[in-house]
Amino acid sequence: MKIGVMGAGAVGSFYGALLARAGHEVVLIGREAHVAAIRQQGLQLSSQGETHTIPLHADTSPAALVDATLVLCCVKSPDTLQTAREMGPHLAPEARILSLQNGIDNLAALRSLLPHTVSAAVVYAAVGLAGPGQLEHRGGGELVMAGDALDAAGFRAFDDAGIAVRISPAIEEELWSKLVLNCAWNALSAITQIPYRALHAATGIVETMRAVMNECLAVAAAEGVQLDAALWSRIEGIAERMPQQTSSTAQDLARHRRTEIDFINGAILRRADAHGIPVPANRMLHALVKLLEDRPGLPG
Repeated sequence: MKIGVMGAGAVGSFYGALLARAGHEVVLIGREAHVAAIRQQGLQLSSQGETHTIPLHADTSPAALVDATLVLCCVKSPDTLQTAREMGPHLAPEARILSLQNGIDNLAALRSLLPHTVSAAVVYAAVGLAGPGQLEHRGGGELVMAGDALDAAGFRAFDDAGIAVRISPAIEEELWSKLVLNCAWNALSAITQIPYRALHAATGIVETMRAVMNECLAVAAAEGVQLDAALWSRIEGIAERMPQQTSSTAQDLARHRRTEIDFINGAILRRADAHGIPVPANRMLHALVKLLEDRPGLPG
């Protein structure tokens, strides 16, 4: 089957590479430098001490999505609506869209503009771009999705690629759980630029993360979402599962790019304000990341 990856940064390139290595036709839609490097030398995937060269198609234009039966949407949340407008004219009527994005607002955004079947997958993978065409996999890779997110051929494609898929009967709760995890980790990682294990060990960080989580749980409950009582252990466990990883928010700031903070802690702020719930820890982290975004050198 032909699989398109819209917004092939670290996450999209990782799953696209695994699917291409399994023999599927994959096209990555990404930034010009990344695309040029892949065209010249293939995608260089480093994982478990080994580097593999994976040849696959790459393009800068959504027009390359033509005839794709599955499209993985991996763009940053602020770009979702514009991306839907750009790729919509090139999608086959039967194409399925699978959002591998952070946040809880992207499904509604994509569905508002695309008449296709749109579903979400929650990503648990530690990956990063070392440079154009150079991908580092540091651990994980599981996707969590609803049982009807893909058709049979789509699920077979992920199985062929060795991508672990966990089926959840409560995908909204899964998306919220990942949002809370990101709220607890991403901004702190971005502000400090410290990997997860060392960050977790620093004085006062655990207490701050607990405060962030408790605020998020209060907001989720007000939204009618009851989250798993084991969520704290999952949040803390990131420090051991991905000890050398920094958050995508940290990587964006390090590259002088705008972050998704408005769709992470910012999503909590909007809903908290609507319900009259105080969320001072989330508000402070959001404000500090926005301050760092506005420092000289970042594009508008």
